[in-house]
Amino acid sequence: MMNKLIQEALETFPNFVVVDNVGRIVYLTDGYAKLLGTTKEGVSGRPVENVIPGTRLQTVLKTGEAEMGSVMNLFDHTQNCEISVVCNRIPIKENGKVVGALAVTIMNDLSEVKKLHEEVERIKSENEQYKEKLCALEQSMYPLEKIIGRSKAVKDIKKTISDYADSNLAVLITGETGVGKEVFAKAIHQASNRAFNNYVKINCSAIPGTLLESELFGYVEGAFTGAVKGGKVGKFELADKGTLLLDEIGEMPIDLQAKLLRILQEKEFEKVGDIKTIPFTARLVCCSNQNIENMVFHGMFRQDLYYRINAIEITIPPLRERPEDIELLCQHFLSRINRENSLNIQGFDERVFDLFYSYDWPGNVRELEHIIERAAVICRDDIISIKELGFLIDKQKNQNTTYSNKKSYAINEHIDGYSLQKQTQDTERKLIIQALFQTGWNKTKAAALLNIDRSRLYSKLKKYNIQLKEES
Repeated sequence: MMNKLIQEALETFPNFVVVDNVGRIVYLTDGYAKLLGTTKEGVSGRPVENVIPGTRLQTVLKTGEAEMGSVMNLFDHTQNCEISVVCNRIPIKENGKVVGALAVTIMNDLSEVKKLHEEVERIKSENEQYKEKLCALEQSMYPLEKIIGRSKAVKDIKKTISDYADSNLAVLITGETGVGKEVFAKAIHQASNRAFNNYVKINCSAIPGTLLESELFGYVEGAFTGAVKGGKVGKFELADKGTLLLDEIGEMPIDLQAKLLRILQEKEFEKVGDIKTIPFTARLVCCSNQNIENMVFHGMFRQDLYYRINAIEITIPPLRERPEDIELLCQHFLSRINRENSLNIQGFDERVFDLFYSYDWPGNVRELEHIIERAAVICRDDIISIKELGFLIDKQKNQNTTYSNKKSYAINEHIDGYSLQKQTQDTERKLIIQALFQTGWNKTKAAALLNIDRSRLYSKLKKYNIQLKEES
């Protein structure tokens, strides 16, 4: 009964053979015999190399070493074709002595390996897609939190983005260099129902006008001299159903502006050198540090295109106009710098913020980020102090020509009437000066006395042109 059970078990292997210590076949499964075009009874006792061409069982008998995962070619008489199989060859030992060997195929045909490989690649591709979607989901959960700031201007912009994120309206983001226009552009994408599709950006000022068209729209093979074989996919096509950011839109050549206008009107475009149209389904976001309206007035930008791209216009104020955002930005940048440079700086000395609030920030948020990074690299304590910012102090002194060696205040007043607004501003100015006087010119205490934060005090000092001149 046991021998019968073992025999039935061996027959479940697709191709299985056992030989004795001299290489004669002791057992061959029916399936293997049919594949070889014979019967198991007809090969019993015959040398294995005469029955299975290319077998290495004789080598295994001599070496006593198993051969795993070997590839061999066989002629399959059941399909009348040659196949490649993967097999294991294992010696049979008794008391350490080789008394036989067996071979079994673990893959009937290498085409199965190809199918398995294709299945693995398909699963890997799906996993990558799921990872991308998971990443997009994580980013889209709290996209507006990536916009750092507590000023009213920033809060208003966040509300605008939230209100219009899911619309298809084109957005024009304007602001000085370094204010973070791309951060706001990406937040629009991540807050929208397009967040799981591509976010594609191109800088119109970084690419020569002659090449910009092919970068935007792509081209077909042979469209022009130097075109790569097979053509190229353009940014408009890559952004399908997603968001397309045209950075520095003001640098786009006039002739290309006309083509962009037509695309926005007709919602389709053509690759360079092609006549077939492709639907334009992306949401368009444009950025510029130039005054586009002024460019329209001077004939440098098409008026009709301007009204197409600014269905929603977001103007990001410069950092000097929103000093209350400085501290949050500093902490945000410091966290990133600590993480990327393996640092453990805990924060900033209070005098650092005094310096930051009094500085004009011509490079805006980008300049603030670079200054913090420079100071952090040379910082040897657990907080960044004024001593790490000597380079900024020197820069500020070169900008400020109003400092003198005596403590005094200069107030430049120009009142052209006695409207309620003017009187209110005059009263506020006087209260600020009085608070500074009462606190011995201590800005932190004066801000507390006025029940405003220190950044707001600095903003009002600038607003009313109250210039503090410290004694040397």
